[in-house]
Amino acid sequence: MTSSTQMRVGNLMSVDPVVIDAEAPITEAELLLKSYRISGLPVVQDGALAGVVSQTDLLNARSSDLIGANWERVRVRHLMTRPPVTVHLNTSVERAARLMLERHIHRLVVVDEEEEPIGVITSTDLLRTLLPDEDPARIRS
Repeated sequence: MTSSTQMRVGNLMSVDPVVIDAEAPITEAELLLKSYRISGLPVVQDGALAGVVSQTDLLNARSSDLIGANWERVRVRHLMTRPPVTVHLNTSVERAARLMLERHIHRLVVVDEEEEPIGVITSTDLLRTLLPDEDPARIRS
């Protein structure tokens, strides 16, 4: 296995991320998070990456009486975090981990040269580098 100092984001990321449109109802984001068993979604607006919406964003918003009472009218753009924190395929895992720590976030959107989302790397993905002998299928479940 490649040492963690040489490993790149492209080696660990989940490819072809599930994305959501900024104008989509927040209930759709809830459904996608639950259906795919993921904790965050890149948000696109007019075809470009615009932000990220996470389970934490939804939980915090749901705890607000005003937002909770109007949940059916809330759009993803109302709750997403922007701007999204992004990295490229060749970013070192060390740099990715540092960004997550500095920004207090749990995921980074991996983008290509056109800044289109091509993957997501999470803090869990980074933790897997500490367990190189583990069966990846067992860890993911």
